[in-house]
Amino acid sequence: MIKAVLFDLDGTLLPLDMDLFIKAYFKGLAVKIAPHGYDPNEVVPAVYAGVAAMTKNDGTKTNEQAFWDRFAEILGEGIRNHVSTFDEFYRTEFQKVKDICGFNEKSKKIVEKCKEMGLRTILATSPLFPKIGTESRIRWAGLAPEDFEFFTTYEDFHFCKPNLGYYKEVLNRAGLAPEECLMVGNDVREDMVAKELGMKVFLLTDCLINKKEQDITEFPRGNFDDLEEFIDNLNN
Repeated sequence: MIKAVLFDLDGTLLPLDMDLFIKAYFKGLAVKIAPHGYDPNEVVPAVYAGVAAMTKNDGTKTNEQAFWDRFAEILGEGIRNHVSTFDEFYRTEFQKVKDICGFNEKSKKIVEKCKEMGLRTILATSPLFPKIGTESRIRWAGLAPEDFEFFTTYEDFHFCKPNLGYYKEVLNRAGLAPEECLMVGNDVREDMVAKELGMKVFLLTDCLINKKEQDITEFPRGNFDDLEEFIDNLNN
């Protein structure tokens, strides 16, 4: 019996081109911190390195700690004095990144449908962002943070997709078994890996990411209409 639906965000509930999104996001962050004496040409690679540290996190620290430890290792410990500048960035300049994202009204519809069916809804977005940045992206998708039981952020999670430790951490927080969950996402490598734990999966193909050109015929897949039909028949 499926009790909860885990939704990815970027490319799933929030349509976007990930490469364009990342470039605009990192460039904006570098410009924001530049007046404090940091060369944007050095900041961007440092951000990438910080993100890489989060994706390699072994669970011994939060993703937030993993990011800032690597970031400060490259740019110097003084960068930690500008955390408030980063927070301000997410409240202001980051909001402009919304312009390169798409919008699909069916995102809200499918989340509401799940809730009406008595299914728990959890936002299982890879926790590479702080809470403030994740809440913004949720709203860009036409949803509210309150539409989900919880959402995963870099402050309180210790792994990233496709590490199975991430999904185990979500399950532990929710008090659910893998067999009680459906994972919906657009990234074959990062989202469909949940199947290895015993979750049901659905591959949303509107903004499909399949960097390793894996065979996707084994996964239930399609657009939002196909997803809605799939959810209608979940527990039949």
